[in-house]
Amino acid sequence: MLLVLYLIGISAEAMTGALSAGRRGMDWFGVVLIACVTALGGGSVRDILLGHYPLTWVLHPEYLVLTTVAALLTIIIAPWMRRLHSLFLVLDAVGLAAFTVIGCEISLTRGDGMLVASVSAVITGIFGGVLRDVFCNDIPLVFRRELYASVSFFTAWTYMVCMQLELPNKQVVLLALFSGVLLRLLAVRFRWEIPKFLYNGEH
Repeated sequence: MLLVLYLIGISAEAMTGALSAGRRGMDWFGVVLIACVTALGGGSVRDILLGHYPLTWVLHPEYLVLTTVAALLTIIIAPWMRRLHSLFLVLDAVGLAAFTVIGCEISLTRGDGMLVASVSAVITGIFGGVLRDVFCNDIPLVFRRELYASVSFFTAWTYMVCMQLELPNKQVVLLALFSGVLLRLLAVRFRWEIPKFLYNGEH
């Protein structure tokens, strides 16, 4: 189940990356590159930091093919993308939760503690989007929009607490995924945000 959600997640993230590249007027190579970075960047950063090799896309090069196809498909269907905005919000929420659980699981399997595992989960969940925005010369959306990184952190701890309660693995995954997706969609619906720090440099 996690694999299916992961594939859905990287496809959706690749398409959001392609749209960001399109807003910057990039050529098709740039579109594909940004799409791949968005979809696979979080997992790659996690694996590099944890020393977890080979990287996911090296072990499974078919993921590069999938994200490339998703990017090229986005170029074709771009005129109709606004009608799919709600669907993308849901798919993005599912992808965030799935990436988070996978990142958490990989870290715990290595024998890392819960704090390290939660950081690993958040990196997996958000860093693709951070890299996308940096490459597109934008302030990363995760630092200035509705709850996103916080959702990933919450999802990771939900997963680990359920694991500590020794619930069946499938039930643990479902609870973590459901809580993460629900919190993200509620954050979008009601515009929940972390308080911002504003400094004008006068003192």
